[in-house]
Amino acid sequence: MSIDLHTESIVKLLVAMLFGLFIGIDRQLKQKPLGIRTSMVISIASCLVTLVSIHAYDKFGGNEHPNMDPMRLAAQIVSGIGFLGAGVILRRGGDAISGLTSAALIWTASGIGIAVGAGFYVEAGYAVVLLMFAVNAVPLLIKAVGPEVLNKHEISVKIIMEPNYVLTEVIQKIEGRQMTEQRKTRSPGRTIRRMKIKDLDDGRQLIDMVLSAPDRDYATEIYYDVKKIEHVMSVEVEQL
Repeated sequence: MSIDLHTESIVKLLVAMLFGLFIGIDRQLKQKPLGIRTSMVISIASCLVTLVSIHAYDKFGGNEHPNMDPMRLAAQIVSGIGFLGAGVILRRGGDAISGLTSAALIWTASGIGIAVGAGFYVEAGYAVVLLMFAVNAVPLLIKAVGPEVLNKHEISVKIIMEPNYVLTEVIQKIEGRQMTEQRKTRSPGRTIRRMKIKDLDDGRQLIDMVLSAPDRDYATEIYYDVKKIEHVMSVEVEQL
């Protein structure tokens, strides 16, 4: 490699590190699994492998190797990075899954590194800008002007009831079907997505459910509302 190629490679690695830094900062501010260091390492490594793949073709390719692909190594990054992304995906019971956005951003960070390594600086820069807009601005727009069904979050609720109590009344009160006169003007919009009822050894019942509630409906409000229901012995609430 000439001095100019060495300089170009260093610049590409630095640009890849910078773009990875932007992605990592966004995840770090939200306290997500994909942090600053991980994002930069992925982008730099993807850029490096792409550079090796391209320059290896320039160095070893030719008439003697007509089938040599300059992007063969880079192509393996896309499939290989999936193992790293799978490590941040968690199934938290039922159909509740977390970490999908972080896993997608891991894959995207590798793609940005590949783009920079191949010399597509402008395209990689546009991708980072659109990525930040999609992850941060679009959810706020949907929350401001979108329908309520798109502005909901899931809450895991576990309730232990006294023995021989009619559980249907509990379900109705949680969903807000039997509201007091003071609260009729406010519709919580809570719906039960999944529910499991289990008998305990001492005759009590365990209700394990996943509740879909509006974003303005905090987990603490749900906790205190369920706690006020008669014959409820204990409540456990978890934000999914």
